[in-house]
Amino acid sequence: MATRTYTDQLGRTVTVPFRPQKIVSVVPSLTELLFDLGLDKEVAGVTKFCIHPIGKFAGRPKVGGTKKLKLDIIEAIGPDLIIASKEENTRADIEALSARFPVWVSDIVTIEDSLQALTEIGAMVDREPEAAYLKHLITAGFNDLGSLALNRQIAHKTMYLIWRNPWMAAGQSTYIDSIMRQNGLQNVVQEERYPALAEADLKKLDPGLVLLSSEPFPFRSEHAAELQAILPNARILLVDGEMFSWYGSRMVKAVQYFFEWQKLVQGT
Repeated sequence: MATRTYTDQLGRTVTVPFRPQKIVSVVPSLTELLFDLGLDKEVAGVTKFCIHPIGKFAGRPKVGGTKKLKLDIIEAIGPDLIIASKEENTRADIEALSARFPVWVSDIVTIEDSLQALTEIGAMVDREPEAAYLKHLITAGFNDLGSLALNRQIAHKTMYLIWRNPWMAAGQSTYIDSIMRQNGLQNVVQEERYPALAEADLKKLDPGLVLLSSEPFPFRSEHAAELQAILPNARILLVDGEMFSWYGSRMVKAVQYFFEWQKLVQGT
């Protein structure tokens, strides 16, 4: 069987059969990308969170959750390629799987990282033209979003919350932060990754705009009211977390979402 060698986003060398026929994806956004690249039966296993596209979800073997993979099920599938993520999967699971199977690991903290992953995955699964087209759409769309944010003078001091009890925010060196910046938002959280914040921290950061994500914590209107009592001068909005945190082909849909969303926050 012919093989090709790639370097993943951790700098690891991964040798993959040319045109892999049994792919396990343990990254929801990259599972969606595989289907949008035109794969179908080749996707042999997904996590319980790989819900897009929903029509493809039901008939696939489930290999657990992103943080707790069922290694025995993956072993039984016998994949010739596993697509994983440094952020979403555990190091122990990745190391255990890498001892048996080719595992390509993403490490995405910027929009450019996502485009690089798209290109590399397209090459690994022999869908380079499809990947190039998606990259073109995303690049053009996000460039336009950046220009629109400047023209609309969006420069809000913003906090993006992903969890409650404790409050947790998206900080620096996150893909969410990269998306925020592309849309003209100034992240008031200067700590790296996803720091926990006390109520006093929220008040000290004093954001003008607070975004409550739909995932991983499902923020609702009652949580917005709770935050409003803590930050009476802030505008608080519920947002679609998939648009802010899912990379890959979801970014095509995100362009239209943010085009309209910028109008909503323009006058904040």
